[in-house]
Amino acid sequence: MTKRLFTFVMCLSCAMLTFAQKKYSKKQIEKFKSEANDLIETDKKMAQVMVDKIFSFAELGFQEEESSKYLTGVLQENGFEIEHSLSGIPTSWFAKWSNGEGPVIALGSDVDCIPKASQYPGVAYHKPIVEGAPGHGEGHNAGIPLNIMSALAVKEIMEKENIGGTLILWPGIAEELVAAKAWYVRDGLFDDIDMCIFTHVGNNLGVSYGPTRGTGLISVEYSFEGEAAHSAGSPWRGRSALDAAELMNIAWNYKREHLHPLKRSHSIFTDAGDQPNVVPSKAAIWFYFRDIKYEGIMEMYDLANDMAKGAALMTGTTMSSKVLGTAWPRHYNKVIAETMYDNIKQVGLPQWSEADQTLAKAVQTEVGSEKIEGLPLELDPLGLPVEEPVSGGSDDIGDISWKVPTVTMRFPSNIPGLQGHHWSNAIAMATPIAHKGVVAGAKAEAMTILDFLTKPELLEGAWDYFKNVQQKETTYKPMIAETDMPPIYLNTDKQGQFRDELQKYYYDETKFDSYLEQLGVEYPTLKE
Repeated sequence: MTKRLFTFVMCLSCAMLTFAQKKYSKKQIEKFKSEANDLIETDKKMAQVMVDKIFSFAELGFQEEESSKYLTGVLQENGFEIEHSLSGIPTSWFAKWSNGEGPVIALGSDVDCIPKASQYPGVAYHKPIVEGAPGHGEGHNAGIPLNIMSALAVKEIMEKENIGGTLILWPGIAEELVAAKAWYVRDGLFDDIDMCIFTHVGNNLGVSYGPTRGTGLISVEYSFEGEAAHSAGSPWRGRSALDAAELMNIAWNYKREHLHPLKRSHSIFTDAGDQPNVVPSKAAIWFYFRDIKYEGIMEMYDLANDMAKGAALMTGTTMSSKVLGTAWPRHYNKVIAETMYDNIKQVGLPQWSEADQTLAKAVQTEVGSEKIEGLPLELDPLGLPVEEPVSGGSDDIGDISWKVPTVTMRFPSNIPGLQGHHWSNAIAMATPIAHKGVVAGAKAEAMTILDFLTKPELLEGAWDYFKNVQQKETTYKPMIAETDMPPIYLNTDKQGQFRDELQKYYYDETKFDSYLEQLGVEYPTLKE
């Protein structure tokens, strides 16, 4: 080693050691947090533009081309290095910025939308922007803008104060298909990450720890192949693949009576033949199998496999299956959640305007919500571990929660009492309700990131809980094999059908102050 290289290595080591050993007083840390909040508040126009922009793209899972291009462009302009097309998923990316040795903190959120949920924002009744098109009826247009807001504020403070650490932003591609995060874990994308903060739209600002309500799942498509024939001329020469798919569906429907109440499953036919006068030579049915525990999910999966084989035997067809997605039951980290909730209490809920509350109550009335109370005025308490398991939805953040200490922060950008995966859930998502919720969430997230960058004992505590509590009785086992590939072909036709028409409605922030203005929406617009 030359003298110059030796000197460089020693200097680099000293700098990294400085990062590792630097201590901050409580007063300093609170000052950093206050500065972060000021930065986010000052830049809140940026939040509004990003939220509205992604809303206007309205892209389904695996088709998030414009969304990913726009978001990575924002991050690249702000000094992040971008790696694209991870795990064989074209719309995936990881954005990384580092300031030397320190915690590696990942910030994630989803970006895809819901089929047939197109909706004018700020309009309190069903009014599609493009009839039949996708729309953000889950509110996934807001989470990554929130993460960008918090990350840029923290980055500025890290640079100014010489705080060591690394920030990584990443998207939950195709979350509605639970078809990306398990592949991220399998392919080692979280091997060198110390903790993960995930954000998801909600109607309050909150966080929880421990096992959460809801389920994990495995998503499987069963395909059958038989022999075509003329349905009227020689039907006896055909072997109907659709008969096999229908027999499997009937068998599973009979099984539903005997499923434990905490189990849930749903299915659709993805291929039911071509036309009635041809015996279908190919057919397919797609199932989600849900349970609160991994073992219960795999039990249902094994049973379904046997039913599929039986249906093939009964019809003289052949059967194959393909795993399209998985989500482990979620378990969130106690130390991260408690730290975050302290910051949430400091931030509090946004100040809702009369217009915000009017819209919320009108939407609740329109969809028949049990309570017509508008937007929340008080924070929910810290979410504690679920004592009595409750069935319900799934999220593939569960796989990441079993890889590194993780929490999901829900931020208040939507309206309580709606049914979810519905056009009504899109109404708030490009309005002041969504914009205010993102700003509040970004502040709480930034404050939490700064806590973990400046207090090494917090990260140690998070890993202690992860290893000695969370993993004490449960071992993570991937539901996908090394040979399983993410189904990136899904939604291609659905998005392609509407992309050109949707493009006419993309938000142009250079011409309009908000997406509401571009669409000519008076806020709020109520049913006459």
